Amino acid sequence: MNRSIGLFTLAVLVYANAPLRSWAQDEVSVTTDTLSISLQDAIKISLEENPSIIVADKEIVIKKESRKEAYSGLFPEANISAGFNRTLKKQTMVMDFGGQSQTIQVGSDNSYNGGINISLPLFAPALYKSINLSKTDVDLAVEKSRASKLDLVNQVSKAYYQLMLSQDSYNVILQSYEQAKENYRVISAKYEQGSVSEYDKIRAEVQMRSLNPNVIAARNAISLSAMQLQVLMGMDTSTPIKVKGSLKDYEMELFKRMAPPEVDLSNNSDLKQMDLNEKSLKNTVSLQKSNLLPTLSLAFNYTYTSLNNDFKFSEYRWFPYSMIGFQLNIPIFTGSNFTKIKKARLQLDQLKDTRLNTERQLKMQATSYLNSMEASTEQVVSNRENIVQAEKGRSIARKRYEVGKGTIIELNDAEVALIQARLSYHQSIYDYMVSKVDLEKVLGNGFEEYVNDNENEK
Repeated sequence: MNRSIGLFTLAVLVYANAPLRSWAQDEVSVTTDTLSISLQDAIKISLEENPSIIVADKEIVIKKESRKEAYSGLFPEANISAGFNRTLKKQTMVMDFGGQSQTIQVGSDNSYNGGINISLPLFAPALYKSINLSKTDVDLAVEKSRASKLDLVNQVSKAYYQLMLSQDSYNVILQSYEQAKENYRVISAKYEQGSVSEYDKIRAEVQMRSLNPNVIAARNAISLSAMQLQVLMGMDTSTPIKVKGSLKDYEMELFKRMAPPEVDLSNNSDLKQMDLNEKSLKNTVSLQKSNLLPTLSLAFNYTYTSLNNDFKFSEYRWFPYSMIGFQLNIPIFTGSNFTKIKKARLQLDQLKDTRLNTERQLKMQATSYLNSMEASTEQVVSNRENIVQAEKGRSIARKRYEVGKGTIIELNDAEVALIQARLSYHQSIYDYMVSKVDLEKVLGNGFEEYVNDNENEK
């Protein structure tokens, strides 16, 4: 990823006459209570404290409970029932006895019943498919949680490198500002002695004052980068932090990669989720088809009943009734089943096309990241050589100015070239590391050690 130098380049457009100190010696000044963290620490804290990871882990628990709910359909269901009926008007029957009719009312005023009902599914294809579907849902939730963790590790890593770039750039700009102050002091002393012109003194003062706002801007950039990292880590932003080391520490990592890795997307989380969605849709089609199959269940009932015309409960007589039997249900025609099957098949075809397109795009992204890493490696080599040449050019320009053969403009140009080379050097390493973590995210590799270690600790 190519980024312009921006404010950091503008900060060094003018320089005065004086030798620069070693550019690797300055460090960001921090208070004693500043928390110094490594990349591993930042990733570990984020995996434990970031709310999005907590939500993703809870989603797994919810899906597992849903799977238990599906399995519970295999167990018997038992319930106790009780009822009371009050007859408002009894049924009337007319009986004929030898030509004489007599009206008789049938039934009782009150009827009571209570008992237990038990049912057990013996053959339920739809239930078995629902269990398979719930298992796929759990796997999908686990993969989504993994994707959230990989995405968070990716963001934390890039935020970490961004903070490191801000610190390194701040050190370069702070060094240039301190050098400008020293230049102004030396040139002012020479001006008082009459050895330099007033123009050189004014130029040195303007340079010093113009760099101060850029130092402040660079310091604010560190604060913003640190805050972004803290938010991703789930930390309180009131606690000051800094990252350990410098981007220069990663220089050798650029040359450890002897050959570009193969673009293997077998571990990519997006494609894995699509595969699980495809499996889920296939289970859905099977589930809809199973609704067309017969079901068989075992039923048992044990009930007590009582019929009375008063409310003298102690005198009631209760009569037990029990039965056991099988219930077979054969579906003949349900029109919605066929439309649901057709809909699921269309969604399955749509998902296959989407997966193919996604795979092509991911391969393109991976290739782009590999090309960016290769370009950044070449830029690091070039920028490193530029620093050596710029330091030599600055030394020559300084000697020429000291003996009166050169001008302050020549010295300033040499200083600008050196600072730009240093900033470009850091930027090229940063670009490489960002492309590397993006590539690892696409491939689904590189961060599993943090994810697995975090899960083992839990």
